[in-house]
Amino acid sequence: NIVISDTAIKMAPTTLNEMVHCLKPNVGLVLQMPYCATRKGFGAIYQQVYFGTMQARNCLSANAVNINCSTGMSSLLRRDVLDAVGGLQAFAKYLAEDHFIAESIRSQGYKVVLATTPALQNSGNSSITDFHKRLVRWSQLRITMVPLLIVLEPLGECLMLGAITSWAANFLCDVSPLAFFLGHILVWFLCDYILFRIVEHGPLPFSKFEFLVAWLLREILSPYITILSHLQDHVVWRNNKYKLKWGGKVELRVTPNLEMVNVAT
Repeated sequence: NIVISDTAIKMAPTTLNEMVHCLKPNVGLVLQMPYCATRKGFGAIYQQVYFGTMQARNCLSANAVNINCSTGMSSLLRRDVLDAVGGLQAFAKYLAEDHFIAESIRSQGYKVVLATTPALQNSGNSSITDFHKRLVRWSQLRITMVPLLIVLEPLGECLMLGAITSWAANFLCDVSPLAFFLGHILVWFLCDYILFRIVEHGPLPFSKFEFLVAWLLREILSPYITILSHLQDHVVWRNNKYKLKWGGKVELRVTPNLEMVNVAT
């Protein structure tokens, strides 16, 4: 078996044992859901709220209906299954190779499952600006791999969905759109709060006010991230610029460094 883990992932002493326990005979890949270790600063809180609400919601719901939600932050996979499709080298043409590794494993009849514990990102960089660059890059990769997400992703956001359903409620039932919209946001916020507590497996590691501010900031800036991802046809990763192609493939444009680095996150 092979373990793939980012250097900034904080591993608990029992993490590998728990991942191995999930590797049943019919399972080819075990993933840890992305999350964050508790760190200092509002930037760290903002990231933790993102991964504990929006990212957790998408990852858990996709996994529940057997949709590929693979991320390469921390995973355990069967080496013989990977070797059967050419090993890691076969995926060097992709920047999001984790997604395509999971697809190749699923195509061989194996399941891809989530581990019982999340991957705790523990990077020293909690800059909101740098984090937004990551979000833009991930958004660009998703829409080139699954173009249908160009339409579906905005419809899954709280404010966009609230605006549409508020108009529909007013049109169909003559309900106050403002009251419906505010009620929609309140219910969504409470559901995200409960989900965060579940992922954190305990109380908030910061104040409720900080959670509220970070949650509102993420929701308000979501359309901005989406727009930025559509305005660029390339991604920058570790000083290298890659041109994105449909299907998830990338082409190196500028190479300040001699060595090309293929990392998903």
